[in-house]
Parts: sequence; structure tokens; C-alpha cells
Amino acid sequence: MPETTSSRRIKESDAAGPMDVKTRHPTLGSLLRSLRARNGWTLKEMSQRTNIPVSTLSKVEHDRLTLTYDKLVQLSQRLNIRISELFADPADSIEPAVTARRSIGLTDDAVRVNTKNYDYYYLCPELRRKRMIPILTRIRAKSAQEFGDLVRHSGEEYIYVLKGGIKVLTEFYDPVSLNVGESIYLDSNMGHAYVAAEGCDEATVLGVCSSTDESLLDSLMSLHGDVSPAVPAKSAEPSRPPAKAAKTRRR
Repeated sequence: MPETTSSRRIKESDAAGPMDVKTRHPTLGSLLRSLRARNGWTLKEMSQRTNIPVSTLSKVEHDRLTLTYDKLVQLSQRLNIRISELFADPADSIEPAVTARRSIGLTDDAVRVNTKNYDYYYLCPELRRKRMIPILTRIRAKSAQEFGDLVRHSGEEYIYVLKGGIKVLTEFYDPVSLNVGESIYLDSNMGHAYVAAEGCDEATVLGVCSSTDESLLDSLMSLHGDVSPAVPAKSAEPSRPPAKAAKTRRR
């Protein structure tokens, strides 16, 4: 049976598919095919996961059909991925190289900042441009009035109670009390404060602040006003000295 014009076009399209991924901007079809390949799924398995017919998925992968917005939402929800990932070049998702960075978080090496409300211990200070800031904090303020204005900064934070009890004050929620072993995760852009719970003179918490802002540490330090760190942060990332040498320098 002789080839029709449409069948020749389909064959030409199939042949050009792999080249399009390398030489042109990736299509939804090529990205969907790469996603399926990375997970080792057959078209039938992806169809079962997304509730989208095999024939539809096949046409999309071969760039003969696109998906409506509601189908894209359905696909992202069923596969538990962001819609933006369906339009991202697979080359952009290559795992970053292992940096092998490491730091032991000792309070004796921490950058210490004392304020009227908190005693902060900024851990692992020798690591620069950290993606998250670990902070051991002793909370002394006992009321919203004593604490003062709520604080705000970029990113998100996680607080875990190690000792005593705390009351978490936030801009949009009622106060919540947390005891040892309990924790909270919140948006740091929302006004917030931590005070010691009723009947507790002092509480100790471990917090982790995270943000895409590489100057997060500077932003956190700026919240302390003119208070100077008790132990200045190091300007580089030197190899950790032997334990005995470290002890001789501690006060």
C-alpha cells in the first residue's frame, strides 16, 4: 500500500522527535517522555497513574497532541509534581555535584548574640552561603508586651522545643503553646515571636531558618539591631582544627 502524504509526515515527525530535544527547545511531549523514562514507567503504567488514556499520552509524547490546562493539572496532581516541571528542560534537573561540606555544630564554636528576648547560638558559622541556618535559642521573654513588635524575615523556619515550654505568637493565628518534643513550621514572612510559656522562666529551642536569599544570615543578624555577636563568624571555611587545639582557644 503506497504511503500517503499524512503518513509520511507522521514518520518524519517521529524521526525528528529525538533531534528536537537536542537542537530545539524541548516540547511537552519530549519532557513527558523523559519523565516517564526516568521513572521506568510504560505508557500503560503512566496512564493508570494519571487516568489519561494511553492513546492520548502517546500522541502527546509524539507531539501530535497537546494537553489542556485541566489535564496538565490532573497530570501534575496524580504524579505529585509541579506543573512547572512539565515545562522544564530535563538538562536543568541534573543533580548538583556533591560538595562534601560538613560542620560539627558545637555551642562553643557558635556565633552568640544576646538580646533582651533571646540568647542566640548560630551554629556551624564557618560554612558560608548556607541554604539553612541552624540556631539554638534560649527564650527569656514571657509575654507579647515584654517581647515587643513581631519579627519578619524572608524564608521559612522550623522550631523544635528542647527544654521548657513556649508560646508561639503569629500575625494571622491564635497563640499556640508547645512543650518539649513538640514543634512548629511557619512562614517567616509572617509576623511571629516566641515567648516562654506561663510558669516557665526560660525555654530552649532548636530552630532552622531556610530561604532562597543567600544573604539570609545577614538578614537575621540585622534583626538584632546594634547588638554585636559575642563570637565573630569566620570569613572562610577552614578545615576543622584538632579537638585539643580547638579547646585551647576556647574561653
